[in-house]
Amino acid sequence: MIETSRVMPARPERVFAVLADGWSYAGWVVGNAHIRDVDESWPAEGSRIHHKAGAWPLQVPDISRVTAVEPGRMIELEARLWVLGRARVRVVLEPEGDERTKVTISEEAIEGPARLLPVPVQALYLKPRNSEALSRLEDVVVHRGPRRDGPGETPRSGGGRV
Repeated sequence: MIETSRVMPARPERVFAVLADGWSYAGWVVGNAHIRDVDESWPAEGSRIHHKAGAWPLQVPDISRVTAVEPGRMIELEARLWVLGRARVRVVLEPEGDERTKVTISEEAIEGPARLLPVPVQALYLKPRNSEALSRLEDVVVHRGPRRDGPGETPRSGGGRV
């Protein structure tokens, strides 16, 4: 798996709260353009995010599915890559002192034409992409205020279409 890490100035619980908010993924996952729906059970194993991938106007509907989760510590997804196949993406959170978290994204192509590319070639794309994703994730983790879901407000996790 190709790994990219970043230390963020937040506790693992705060980072995981963003990962547990499926509606946030288009804001930090490079290549996700629009979240169409999030299963109510997100981020439980087997739950899915329904999203669009790519740049407008060439966006394609796609899904990502949770294959493993350890709340506060790790989430693993199977992400479809449209015609390129599927990838396994693992995000691991490790405490670094009292107020910091090392976040590591590991990714590998597991099916389709992308799997045939040598790992060093895959890394040429994935390392900068995932470095940018971690930078965006840190911005959300650090700068997002408390979540509020109430009458007349858009839910930020689970069920419903946008």
